[in-house]
Amino acid sequence: MNKDKTLLIMAAGMGGRFGGLKQIEEVGPNGEFIIDYSIYDAIKAGFTKVVFIIKEDFYEQFKKTIGQRIESYIKVEYAFQNDDYIPTRFKPLLKNRTKPLGTAYAILCAASKINEPFACINADDFYGRDAYLKAYDYLNNIIYNHFGIIGYKVSNTVSSNGVTKRGIMQVGNNKLSQITECKVVRKRNKIIASPLYSNKTKEIDEDTLVSMNLLLFSPAIFDILKDELYLFLSLYQKNLDEVEFGIPDVLDTCLRKNIKTIDVIETTANWYGITYSEDKKEVVKAIKELTEEGVYPQPLWVND
Repeated sequence: MNKDKTLLIMAAGMGGRFGGLKQIEEVGPNGEFIIDYSIYDAIKAGFTKVVFIIKEDFYEQFKKTIGQRIESYIKVEYAFQNDDYIPTRFKPLLKNRTKPLGTAYAILCAASKINEPFACINADDFYGRDAYLKAYDYLNNIIYNHFGIIGYKVSNTVSSNGVTKRGIMQVGNNKLSQITECKVVRKRNKIIASPLYSNKTKEIDEDTLVSMNLLLFSPAIFDILKDELYLFLSLYQKNLDEVEFGIPDVLDTCLRKNIKTIDVIETTANWYGITYSEDKKEVVKAIKELTEEGVYPQPLWVND
């Protein structure tokens, strides 16, 4: 059993969305970002290393803004989202693409930094302590040919300010059978889901499980990603400026090809994020309450 567990944080899009790292939303009582709470919860759960996936030109700013304040608490490494893992024959086809290739490629970019079981998260999502405790426990006992997803009750993830995207999961015996990317909104105390590529809508139960990209892998995922990337680039080579190599599609492929069993581990945690500017108030309020309850110290980091 490998005692080391890594938290992989997809942060390559942070600078672009927030207009530079200094403008990242401060949600904690002492100016902490959501990413700070993710790392703090991971450390409490037992994770021993953090790997940030970032754009190389944000490295110095990222290290000064976030890296320096956590590196005395946990081992920190950086992976750059670039074209190093793109097969040579496809690189010319991507030269005009401006946005990242997708979440699956982002994870692949960390392949050289990770040799142990790991959890993968979005940098700007608040997942809650219970999710990290369950993630660590799963990774500590991860079974060969199994990956995992932390499942949230959809009612714990919807924004009161508008439509959000969620991966609606079909689950049987705690195993994933299908995941569908949907637009989700609460209307008149009902939760309505619409698949991204369909005009159909349906009401879903409050306790329907959704994926918020808290994913649990062994290093075996990297070989799968390399194989699937080549197939993806071959299939979409005529419109590579538009398509995305997303992790939900790779997980779906793992199921269809019977490559991996994907376990779903339910969490009782509330998810928070800032999809709309109005969401920030709710995030700040939730973290303030958790701090007052003693879940988080104030300030979060105390460096000498």
